[in-house]
Amino acid sequence: MSILVVIYVLNFVDRNIISILAEDIKADLGLRDDQIGFLYGTAFGVFYALFGIPLGKLADSWHRVRLMTVGLTVWSAFTALSGFAKNFAMLSVARIGVGVGEATASPSAYSLISDWFPKKMRATALAIYSSGLYIGGGVSLLIGGAIVERWNAAYPTDAPMGLAGWQAAFIIVGLPGILLAFLVFTLREPLRGESEGIVTPPPKDPFRGFLRELVAVIPPFTLIGAAQAGGRGIALNLVGAAVIFGIAYAMAVVTGNAQQWGAIGIGYYAIFSWASTLKRRDEATFKLIWGTPAFLTTILGYGMVAFMSYAATFWAAPYAIRILEEAPSTAGWWIGGPGAVAGFLGVILGGRMADWLRERNPAGRLIMVAFGLTAAAPPLFVMFTTNDPTTFYIAAFLQSLFGSSALGGAAATTQDLVLPRMRGTATATFFLATTLVGLALGPYMAGQVSTMTESLSTGGLSLLVAVPIGLVLLFVAYRSVPEAERTLVERARAAGEEVSTGDSPA
Repeated sequence: MSILVVIYVLNFVDRNIISILAEDIKADLGLRDDQIGFLYGTAFGVFYALFGIPLGKLADSWHRVRLMTVGLTVWSAFTALSGFAKNFAMLSVARIGVGVGEATASPSAYSLISDWFPKKMRATALAIYSSGLYIGGGVSLLIGGAIVERWNAAYPTDAPMGLAGWQAAFIIVGLPGILLAFLVFTLREPLRGESEGIVTPPPKDPFRGFLRELVAVIPPFTLIGAAQAGGRGIALNLVGAAVIFGIAYAMAVVTGNAQQWGAIGIGYYAIFSWASTLKRRDEATFKLIWGTPAFLTTILGYGMVAFMSYAATFWAAPYAIRILEEAPSTAGWWIGGPGAVAGFLGVILGGRMADWLRERNPAGRLIMVAFGLTAAAPPLFVMFTTNDPTTFYIAAFLQSLFGSSALGGAAATTQDLVLPRMRGTATATFFLATTLVGLALGPYMAGQVSTMTESLSTGGLSLLVAVPIGLVLLFVAYRSVPEAERTLVERARAAGEEVSTGDSPA
């Protein structure tokens, strides 16, 4: 468990360090706020989400420890390669590589943790693992700010290999992950489903499902999967593509940001194609995930939490540096350090409280998700309206503390709504909401509004639109989760699943 937490710390160091480097990257490469938001959120998030589907399938069928080892090596290497980027396109490609590599981590880790720990401890265990998110996010600001200032001070001219401070920061934080991969390889692989007595033997050909899902989500190969369902399947796929890309084109015209909405269009079309193919290939998994309103409203409700949290976390450092005129090292220290503590406390306490509520109410965990959504809103408002650094740092601490409390309850709820063999796929679907809704839209939207209004404060405040939307979704989830969990095995069997146990997973 400790090793998994360290992996997730590095996961978010490599993902989030661009926040503290944003002002230097923007000046060096001549970028706008919406492009910076694209690099942090969309370029990373879309491909993280897309590859999370086939890699989630691989986590359901192959050796999860080996998968994490390969993924850690890949994303660490691409983080280091980000340091050699000379323009927007090169940095975008590197961020895509980081996203693909990091897509291996959580499907594998969630599945491993669900087999290592019994159901009554699951939200707490997943919350402990998820604490790496907030520790890594905080550490990235501390390390990144210090590296940039010291590098630029030491090498005002004639820097080694001509690297700027932000480039050196990428290289320095990327290399340790490659070394950690050797330790990850030593972890024990548990029997799948052993914590619940539903031991599931591994498939004889684990990579067949991976390749099948890979083809199902990558355009234009998605048409092959659609064609296997006959003429109706192709027609449905083309209609879906026309609608999705029509909306993406309209948004690109309105915002003047073709790369953002082109990537979003590709992402949403790929997910539509994958879900359509999944329905035909694995009806039971489709029914328990895409066919279950309780599951969908849970992940979308939490997606609104992620929408605010990702964006607030990313734009906090640029706001402090640009508006409050704080030095990068100072901003990194007072946002990163307290933010890591707040996130760690919030996710652990929130996960434990979610388990406590679950013992008293079948949908109790969702109360914590709703709390994380609403309680984080007032501090976010203060963050992007104050001109006082002390007030800003206190508000950032509270926003991280409250926002992080939602994760354990949401993650555990999704794991409870599927069978053991489906957990990797369920986790990948959960992260579709946190990435294609939260990460790909939240940071970008704040940057786009900032660009259009020439006010980063207005951009930050625009994130509050997530609160009413999230509350409606979570209300529906709260009403439907108990019945969905109670009928889990029954619905799986009705879809043709063979559940080889006399005991209900509940």
